[in-house]
Amino acid sequence: MQYILGIDLGGTNVKAVAFALADGRECFRQTAPTRDGQSVDGVPAWAAAVRSLVAACANQLGGPPARIGLAAPGLAALDERSIAFMPGRLQGLEGWDWTNFLATPAPVPVLNDAGAALLGEVWQGAARGLRDVFMVTLGTGVGGAVLSDGRLLRGKIGRAGHLGHISLDPHGAPDITRIPGSLEDKIGECTVQARSGGRFASTHALVQAYERGDTEAARLWLESVRALGCAIASLVNVCDPEAVVIGGGIAQAGTALFTPLAAVLDEVEWRPAGHRVRIVPAQLGDWAGAYGAAYRAQQTISP
Repeated sequence: MQYILGIDLGGTNVKAVAFALADGRECFRQTAPTRDGQSVDGVPAWAAAVRSLVAACANQLGGPPARIGLAAPGLAALDERSIAFMPGRLQGLEGWDWTNFLATPAPVPVLNDAGAALLGEVWQGAARGLRDVFMVTLGTGVGGAVLSDGRLLRGKIGRAGHLGHISLDPHGAPDITRIPGSLEDKIGECTVQARSGGRFASTHALVQAYERGDTEAARLWLESVRALGCAIASLVNVCDPEAVVIGGGIAQAGTALFTPLAAVLDEVEWRPAGHRVRIVPAQLGDWAGAYGAAYRAQQTISP
C-alpha cells in the first residue's frame, strides 16, 4: 500500500500519522516521547524517536512511505530540509537534515509547526478547502500562520505568520522577540501569573473563576479576550481572509472565549457591505501539525 506519513516533533511528544494515497484514509497513528536533552545511540532522543516511528509505520503497513513530511518548532530553512533557527530547546535541531538522517529517496519537507497546523486544518479540518485563512494558536505562547491565495506565507527568512508577536501596546514590556505589548503577552499562558498578580497559575484556572462569576477574574479574562479581538480585527484588515481559525489549549475554553470574542469583533471589525469574517474553532487538536506535515508531503508528489 502506498501512503504518506506526517510527523510532528513537539517539545513533549512526537506524533506520526499516515494516510493511504489511494483513498486518503488514516492507516497509522502513534506517538513517542520527545525526551529533549537525552540521547539514544549517539543521536538526540527526539531524532531517534522520529526514526523509530517511521520504522514502526513501515512495519505495520508493509513498506516505507511514499513521502514523509515533518513539522517542528522554529524557522524552517528556505530549502525545507531542516529547521534553521530554534534557540532554547531541542538542542541540535537547527540544521538537522531530515532527508539525510532518514535516508529517504525523496526529500523530506520540513515546516514550522504552526504553519503545518494550519495546513492540516485546511486539508481535513475547520478550514477545509479555503484559500485565504489565518490561524491563531493560543497556548503557553501565541502562534499563528497565514494562507494567502492557497499559499502558506513564509517571508524572506521564515518569520511570516508569527501572529502572537504583533504589538498591541507600543509602551508595553517587550516579549521574547523584543516586541512591546504583544498579543502573546496579553493572552498567552506564559504571562497569566504576572497578569493576575500571582492569583492564577493557569488560564484554565482563570477561566473557571470567570465562569463562577468572580469579578476580578472577569476583568482579567475579558481584557485578554478584547486584546485578542482587536488583534484579529487588525489582521483581518491586513489579510482579508475567508475565515479565522482559533486553536491551541486556550481555545478549549469554548463559549467562555468565543462569546465575548464575538462581542468584541461586533464592536471593532471593519465589515464593508456587512461582510463579517467567520471565526471557527480548530478541529484537529494536537494532531493538526502531523496532518499538515502529511499534506505537505502529499503536495511534493507529482500528479
